[in-house]
Amino acid sequence: MVYIVLGKGFEEAEAIIPCDLLRRAGVDVRFAGIGGLDIEGGHGITVRADCLTEEIELENLEMFVLPGGLGGVASIRSSKTAMDAVAAAYEKGCYVAAICAAPVILAELGILEEKNATCYPGMEAEMTGAFMNSRPAVADGKVITGMAAGTAFDFALKLIEVLRGKQAADAIAAGIVYQQGG
Repeated sequence: MVYIVLGKGFEEAEAIIPCDLLRRAGVDVRFAGIGGLDIEGGHGITVRADCLTEEIELENLEMFVLPGGLGGVASIRSSKTAMDAVAAAYEKGCYVAAICAAPVILAELGILEEKNATCYPGMEAEMTGAFMNSRPAVADGKVITGMAAGTAFDFALKLIEVLRGKQAADAIAAGIVYQQGG
């Protein structure tokens, strides 16, 4: 099970694209809403979550995904339930993934200590303990980070690769006619 955490003001592309591609790869994905089920993104698109963050089941968890968007990141940071769930998942050995501004949450939780990572350009100072690079998506052990909305496909394909293997990621990329760097 993969949970994508939605807080008011989340970046829509960074939530929808990973959900779509993971589901194409046969991964069970659920949106978990902070403070309700109907969550408005940063650009006025409302997404209906499958459950509340309080209903997240850590027993069957494979991965947490945190989309960016400054409002969404602020929502996650202010939710003890969401922050505790991400920390518990990582401690349990699950994958944690974050894109754009959201990797700063992982840094705040100490998850990025001595890990290779990327984030939205200009936020590197908040990435305490991480070894920063400028690739669209970076996997280091159980931690996956992505740069921004423009790299949401790279990020989603990296999530598929770590969960289901490179062959599965390549098959999804071919099926959507993904062309890196167009």
